[in-house]
Amino acid sequence: MSLPTLPPLTPAKMAARIDAWPNLVTMFLDRADEHGERPMLSRKRDGAWVSQSWAECRDIVASLSAALIDLGIKKGDRVVLVSENRPEWCMADLAIMAAGAITVPAYTTNTEADHAHIIGNSGARAVIVSGPKLAANLLPAVAASDHCRIVIGIDPLKDAQRGELVIHQWATLLEARADDVLTDRAGVRARATMQRHDLACIIYTSGTGGAPRGVRQHHGAIMRNIAGANTVIEQDFVPGEPVGELFLSFLPLSHAYEHTAGQYMPIGMGGQIAYAEGLEKLATNIEEVRPTFMVVVPRLFEVLRTRIAKQIEKQGGIAVTLLNQALRLARKEARGERLNIAERLLDAALERTIRKSIRVKFGGRLKGMVAGGAPLNPEVGIFFAAIGIAILQGYGQTEAGPVISCNRPRARLKMHTVGPPLTGVEVKIAADGEILVRGELVMDGYWMNDAESHRVLQDGWLHTGDIGHFDKDGHLVITDRKKDIIINDKGDNVAPQRVEGMLTLQDEIAQAMVYGDKRPYLVGVVVPETEWALGWARDKGMPTDLHKLAREPEFHRAVMAAVDRVNARLSVVEKVRRVVIADEAFTTDNQQMTPSLKIRRHVLKQVYGERLDRLYAS
Repeated sequence: MSLPTLPPLTPAKMAARIDAWPNLVTMFLDRADEHGERPMLSRKRDGAWVSQSWAECRDIVASLSAALIDLGIKKGDRVVLVSENRPEWCMADLAIMAAGAITVPAYTTNTEADHAHIIGNSGARAVIVSGPKLAANLLPAVAASDHCRIVIGIDPLKDAQRGELVIHQWATLLEARADDVLTDRAGVRARATMQRHDLACIIYTSGTGGAPRGVRQHHGAIMRNIAGANTVIEQDFVPGEPVGELFLSFLPLSHAYEHTAGQYMPIGMGGQIAYAEGLEKLATNIEEVRPTFMVVVPRLFEVLRTRIAKQIEKQGGIAVTLLNQALRLARKEARGERLNIAERLLDAALERTIRKSIRVKFGGRLKGMVAGGAPLNPEVGIFFAAIGIAILQGYGQTEAGPVISCNRPRARLKMHTVGPPLTGVEVKIAADGEILVRGELVMDGYWMNDAESHRVLQDGWLHTGDIGHFDKDGHLVITDRKKDIIINDKGDNVAPQRVEGMLTLQDEIAQAMVYGDKRPYLVGVVVPETEWALGWARDKGMPTDLHKLAREPEFHRAVMAAVDRVNARLSVVEKVRRVVIADEAFTTDNQQMTPSLKIRRHVLKQVYGERLDRLYAS
């Protein structure tokens, strides 16, 4: 049966509609009423993609919110949500809010101590967890709490009761309300009385240093982001089909970036969300789902760049020549130079050949990939521009909804910037270079932390802790984190992220951290690129055990040669004079990276600090 066509709204009408919605629940319910049996959420099961319609999701949200109320959840209560990306994550989040409660997302990588901190600090009364695997770290923290006594397992959990701790099953709660779906549907609409200034969720920052802080995001903060992002998409790209855009969800939904841009933005636009199976299957999922947009972090672009470049290098011949020509044109355009007639003809030929073949690998419908969460190296952005994949680098913080600014074609994509501020967002630069932000997107403060709230929120302005400036076209340029800036023993300032980004562009280097505060020069920790290291070892007849290889002086010299290639392009104060080869890759499992794939400097300094200090002694 064919579904009736929905007329697309103009960007102005769409923005006005988002501004008129009082809360996220009402926004979802209105969209569900409009789209009915159209697909909303999709996942892969038994080798096939299976969708749930807007109407089906609405009824599950209504029934689950009623079940939460029956369990004793009251308005303003906090409910922790721990799950991998899946349709139930979205429906649980909406159901918690629809019950009048506040969602507290938690990372799947959290330890028992992490969960204990979040449960204790938020005062959560209940938790929703995806299944036994994630419950292993969560349940001990819940049991140790004196206020959290309700556990709901999306997939079945063992033990119906543990003392005062009562475990409920998702399916059982929904089955118990099967005969009340019409009542629940009316009830969820009646309860959706929250206003834009009301608290929607508490998102604990992943923390590149120190204990996570709970950011109080209100409904209006997220909806201001949706309105601004929608304007970028609708004005700068060909409008999607009447059923909306298709987003492939990959980053953790517990992170504010994916929570807003990967979940609520598609809902606000009336789009679809498909949930990727994981990093190892991401490329396959992209070809199968054929998304129109993806929200990703720069680290993923770096990995994809390496893979694509190696595939083209293996093809050799004309493929390598075409890539080199595409890079040459992309660099020229990035400098703001116009292509001559011959170059425009070459550009058209590249569009029909190498770019077309690469876009097929990205599903063929991809309009843009939005990069955020960490700085994107301009060379990486130029590479993707060369192969015909639009990267919209943005900037933001959990404390700001989280999106503050974003590149867009209409304002000219400039890879060394994070674009102009979104509509409805004020940005100014303080006397010391710090970026200040004001608007509905700014948080209400940190949960149970007035001192830190007063420190970062002054006279209505959010003090981001980032350093930057505006270029002549009104694009925001981020130079570094205020607290990450290295000041050497002569008082020179060095932006570590710039140096680290250049190091990781080398084929030999996968990850890097530089070090040198109050020191005469920079040193660093380097994670060698695994395939390169193994290939180098085989060619030299050396051990392919990476731990043994790291102790070989010749291997160390080979890594340092890559560092020196970067040093040749750096100023004297930025040069990395010596390096330590890391014991293992920086990952979320070893706590050396945040879930949004930013390095945790304080953890790396604890692990490698003594070895780095010895580099100066030697």
